[in-house]
Amino acid sequence: MAETAGEKTLAPTEKRMREASKNGDVLRSKELTVAGSVLIGAMFLRMGGPWLLSALTDSMKLGFTWDRAAIENFAPSKMGLAMGMRVAPPVLLLGLMVSAMSILTQLGPSGSGRFNFENILPKASRINPMSGLTRMFGPNGWIEVGKGLIKLLLLGSIAYHWGKSLMTGVLELGAVGLAGQLAFAWEALTSLLFQLAGGLIIIALIDFPVQWLRRMRRLRMSLQEVKDEHKEQDGSPEAKNARRQRQRQIAMGAIAGAMKKAQFVVTNPTHFAIALTYDPELAPAPIVLTKGRGEKAAAIRQMAAELELPCLEFPGLARALYYTTRERQVIREELFVAVAGVLAFVFALKRGEKRDIPAVEIPVALRFDADGRPDPHDHHPITPDT
Repeated sequence: MAETAGEKTLAPTEKRMREASKNGDVLRSKELTVAGSVLIGAMFLRMGGPWLLSALTDSMKLGFTWDRAAIENFAPSKMGLAMGMRVAPPVLLLGLMVSAMSILTQLGPSGSGRFNFENILPKASRINPMSGLTRMFGPNGWIEVGKGLIKLLLLGSIAYHWGKSLMTGVLELGAVGLAGQLAFAWEALTSLLFQLAGGLIIIALIDFPVQWLRRMRRLRMSLQEVKDEHKEQDGSPEAKNARRQRQRQIAMGAIAGAMKKAQFVVTNPTHFAIALTYDPELAPAPIVLTKGRGEKAAAIRQMAAELELPCLEFPGLARALYYTTRERQVIREELFVAVAGVLAFVFALKRGEKRDIPAVEIPVALRFDADGRPDPHDHHPITPDT
């Protein structure tokens, strides 16, 4: 079936994706954030656990230690503040680490690195019951239900095997002291967190490509939208002409010095332009002062007209000079005869003589097409020198 202009079946363009990111629609996985936060918490408890436990112990000692002054001047708020200050450093550090991981997992995959204030503004669609029902019972809702069941099954299995592996140790807790029981509980808690973090990472690795596919599907474009975007990027004919004129002005500024020394220009006639000069005191052969194609070639032709320099159309010679000679370099020896004929014609014009345009013969090895490819009939081509 033929694709219609209104069907959104095309992949989003770079511009569409940039605009979506600017509006807050970025690649984001909540599962990745949860997994990272749990992993950071487990690592902190494993490495910073003694610090946190010491702070909690000091706080409890402060709360349960009473003297005569404390009873006579009972100040629960002051005592509560002192107890909180004892545990504040490790708790704040843990909060900062979890917050940093959350920000990293949110901004990293999205690549936007920006905060969109529009997302915190109230929207009617967020409190609209029909919109809520659509989200719950629509395709996205069923995807979330499926993800929830997978998480429940995986994390439940991890917790089951974790508890089963600890049964022997739990039965032996009666034979150890309080310190041993606390150490066992702490080790069991941190091991559970690490195992759950591993399971959450597996879920995040599954969820991330799902979120990518959902976003790409959400941003798909129709053929008409792609055409409109290209038209908007290209701009009007007036804008195109203005851009070309600016490019030509820039090119003219770059070639102005070389064109003042030029004696004639060889063209293709529109794609290439090469400005040459011949001064026996400088070099034994003509020199390419400047060369160009496209807008630079147009700038060379325009400046040649302003300086009243002969502008001669020799397509084969123009391509040969362009692809075999650098700027401010003597032409190749194989082109001496061809350029000499053109040079003689130019000198005759300056003397006011009338001559027929000379026939220029280009060696087969120096014949190139517009893309610089050697003539296919040349079995020993010379590589263009650009």
